Amino acid sequence: MKALATLLASAAIAFAAPAAAQSFVVTNATVAAGDGSEPIESGYVVVENGKVAAIGSGTPASNLPAIDANGAWVTPGIFATVTSLGLWDVGAVSESNDTRAGGAPFSAALDVAPVINPSSQHILVHRASGITRAATVTLPSSSIFGGQGAVIDLGADPDAVTQARAFQVVALGEYGGRIAGGSRVATHTLLRAALREASANRAATSADIRSDDVLLTRFDAAALAPVARGEQPLYVYVERASDIRSTLALKREFPKLDLVLVGASEGWLVANEIAAAGVPVIADGLDDLPANFEELAATQSNIGRMVKAGVRVALNAAAMENPRNLNQYAGNLVALTRIPGADGLSWGQAFAAITSVPASISGMGGKAGVLAPGAMGDLVIWDGDPLEVGSMPVKVYIDGIEQPLDSHQSRLRERYRDLDTSDQPKGYDW
Repeated sequence: MKALATLLASAAIAFAAPAAAQSFVVTNATVAAGDGSEPIESGYVVVENGKVAAIGSGTPASNLPAIDANGAWVTPGIFATVTSLGLWDVGAVSESNDTRAGGAPFSAALDVAPVINPSSQHILVHRASGITRAATVTLPSSSIFGGQGAVIDLGADPDAVTQARAFQVVALGEYGGRIAGGSRVATHTLLRAALREASANRAATSADIRSDDVLLTRFDAAALAPVARGEQPLYVYVERASDIRSTLALKREFPKLDLVLVGASEGWLVANEIAAAGVPVIADGLDDLPANFEELAATQSNIGRMVKAGVRVALNAAAMENPRNLNQYAGNLVALTRIPGADGLSWGQAFAAITSVPASISGMGGKAGVLAPGAMGDLVIWDGDPLEVGSMPVKVYIDGIEQPLDSHQSRLRERYRDLDTSDQPKGYDW
């Protein structure tokens, strides 16, 4: 607690004027670069003009405003993928929930970028939990195609979208089968027909490519054209080992496809095939029991075994109640290494699975989720090991700018934590 108090005091002095300085150095820190390496003791991070300029151990040669971390942990911001952050406020209130578009005439053409709400309380809460960037997208509903997701930052400014139309999503397996007509057979027929239709228009760059509609509206066909050209990643929701093999086989028909598997609960059964195909995975964190028939081989060792086989794996934020639990799930993967017969991850591997790996999958490799020269100045200073339950951020920076950590939740906590019964609203007196 003494170190934490000293850190807060030194930070207040360093950033007294201006409050949102974009050039500074953090010293005497336990630095985790996020690239899979183990933490650096007595390390430093230099941020200049909103970007990381240097990282190392010892004392840097710098005249910038300094924060003495007193041994506290300093890491890149967590990168959450795949999420619905910025798309809803109250899940049960349809007017505030933009995560599905079941009644829309479009599917692949849906684009979340224009509707991201940077003032959403979910963004505020997750920013305070150390998440600085996220990939967010709508869920497939009227069609197996969910639309085009965006990469966003969680900064306290109105410009949240870092990259619009960053990826396309499609649902296969049981989920896609239900949407496509009740069978996986219909799902694969629909997907292949759509990709052929998009390939026939692969030179198209707008919705003006056709005068009539076949399987897809001309807007959906135009949206899938970059996927067919390999210019936009295709995130495929799939769980069963046989469905994963069928997804990988798409590369033989459509060799330019940039595939990403999402879910992959049985991925460990085909880990060598996934690795050979060079396809990354956004995997569910700790599925230990099957939730349905396509997850009968689910195991907590799934991610560890895929990583051991050479697969690039990020943790799937959509598989947990709140993306802010990502660091807890990563910590559990470290704990698995201590269980006989189980396969987990090292500390560095686990932290990379929620920082640099999802950033790389999202097209921001070397720019986000890592502390390295030239990377965005997304830093989090923690009050403990970030993979330990109970550790929380003390400071969060996005593009080198210190972010507010308050939200409705924190304000309610402060309001009612020490409330005396005499302060209750008068309506309770009766």
